Amino acid sequence: MNILLAAFRHKQLRLQFRASPEHVVNIYERPGEFLAPAELDRLVAQCRTVVRACLAGQDLDYGLFDPRTDAWSRCVITLVCRSADGAPVAFNAMPQLAVKRAGRDEHVLHLGLVMVDPSERSGGLSWILYGLTCFALFLRGGLRPLWVSSVTQVPAVVGMVAETFSNVFPAQDATRQSFAHRHLAHQIMKRHRAAFGVGDDAGFDPDRQIITDAYTGGSDNLKKSFDVAAKHRVERYNEYCRRELDYGRGDDVLQIGAIDLGAGQRFLSRSVPRSALPQLAVQALVLATGAVVAPLIQWLDASTHLGRLRPAR
Repeated sequence: MNILLAAFRHKQLRLQFRASPEHVVNIYERPGEFLAPAELDRLVAQCRTVVRACLAGQDLDYGLFDPRTDAWSRCVITLVCRSADGAPVAFNAMPQLAVKRAGRDEHVLHLGLVMVDPSERSGGLSWILYGLTCFALFLRGGLRPLWVSSVTQVPAVVGMVAETFSNVFPAQDATRQSFAHRHLAHQIMKRHRAAFGVGDDAGFDPDRQIITDAYTGGSDNLKKSFDVAAKHRVERYNEYCRRELDYGRGDDVLQIGAIDLGAGQRFLSRSVPRSALPQLAVQALVLATGAVVAPLIQWLDASTHLGRLRPAR
């Protein structure tokens, strides 16, 4: 019983599975809080290897790689390695941004930095790097809607966010800016610019959710022209970016949406390769069971503090 209690009390998500014969995926939620120093150093080195492969040997010095921050204790890291030799080929770092909604402390999952080794960009990894982690956290949270955000100037990413998630503003057809969108955007820009490398001197248009002159806070190496930025297969997303963003100045769009049951269904039906569904189903069952069973087990554990229901001893 004690082993079960310890397992379900583990607050961070840690998941490993084989996404394909070629790739193994590891997901670490806030690894700085629970990985041993040697393991954390290895994870940092693996992510840096991918960065250098993407940026012709250059490094990044903001967000995850800023030594002055505790980013590794606030991010969810998805690392993809080759099965054959264990070499890292891609990663995504998703900061959990603290916000308040209706007087309650919550988190927005920021889609964050995505890096894929150029030699692997045709390897079908986008469903892992963009949707899998969100889906896993959604299941672990008991199927409660989870707010997500994205800052980018890449039309392919703008379109991916609009088509993957629910209630996305801007760039999603028929979705208008709500108070929730505006309120979350205000908090993100006020408190969390460093998470995506936007300096204090960058401007922000709250009506369009456009960040102006965004590449002055450590993310300079990521600035692209419209011609170079990857395009989406649906032309309206490319046209949206061409119309709304000043690429010469270095604008970004801040998109805010949610993963809910509808988004989860779209992810499973449109994004996940059929060959990966059996493995994903097993992991989903474990996560969903944990979300249901964990509260019951914690209630039965007399040592667990449950606020007014059971004060700490």
